[in-house]
Amino acid sequence: MTSTALRAHPAAHRNERRWVKTLLGRQPIGLLFGAPYAVFIAVVFAYPLGLAVWMSFHDYFFTAPGVSVPRPFVGFDNYRAVLGDSAVRQAFLNVLIFLVINVPLTVLLALALATALNAAVPLRTFFRVAYYVPYVTASVAVVAIWLFLFSSGGLVNHVLGSLAPSPSWLINEHWAMPSIAVFVSWKQLGFFILLYLAALQNVPKELYESAAVDGATRLRAFLSVTVPGVRPATTLVALLAIITGANLFTEPYLLTGGGGPNGKSASPVLLIYQRGIQQNHPDNAAAIGVLLVIGVLLIAGVQQLLERRAAR
Repeated sequence: MTSTALRAHPAAHRNERRWVKTLLGRQPIGLLFGAPYAVFIAVVFAYPLGLAVWMSFHDYFFTAPGVSVPRPFVGFDNYRAVLGDSAVRQAFLNVLIFLVINVPLTVLLALALATALNAAVPLRTFFRVAYYVPYVTASVAVVAIWLFLFSSGGLVNHVLGSLAPSPSWLINEHWAMPSIAVFVSWKQLGFFILLYLAALQNVPKELYESAAVDGATRLRAFLSVTVPGVRPATTLVALLAIITGANLFTEPYLLTGGGGPNGKSASPVLLIYQRGIQQNHPDNAAAIGVLLVIGVLLIAGVQQLLERRAAR
């Protein structure tokens, strides 16, 4: 072996070790601990998503177990079919209306209430628990209360009297989706309050003391200290609220009888269930699901971009 080869061999060995360290990290045993979760992600998320994409490009339908039938490739036919369907377009518009109402309302209420509960107020523990109870309560039970409040002869209409909408909230084409958005904000509020309470613990108290010395009012201290201090939590809350809206199913299914009136409260996920399970058109349902995933990713990307620009 020549001297050049002798010098090249250790260098190649070092490069190989460097690549192995890059792939496995400094502590390869971490891969062992992370493997169960990686398998979980692959089985529960990655595989179903890949199968949905494949189904959306084929003429796919459910058959009896063990029955093999041809499922030809149809290209973008399923996407053209769902995009040309007025019910699908209405469902995506409904979700957009939901997000426009739900996300700002959730962020504002959760931050305001978390700030209030973070202060030394009487019965603070009671209020923290009270706001969290709807979040952990079964949706069916909470929906029953909401129906009692907002039905035609419900308590809200009784209080409003002649000011109540006609038809009532949940059977009104204009008020059905806003009512669902408010309901979801109220039910999820406790969880987002906890996120903000955790974020508020990391805001230095010295900043509030400095603001007080400078003569800042409580509102000015809130806007100049609290809001910037919890910006990462706000990003998380907004992102989770968007994901919640994209997965909207239980509320329109139970509150408005499956997306009524006239599809004005239907959601894409509800249509996926109706088309894929009830009507046995899983290929169309898969196309709706893929479009929904793309839409959520685009909205989340725009939201992240706006957050980064605001942080500069």
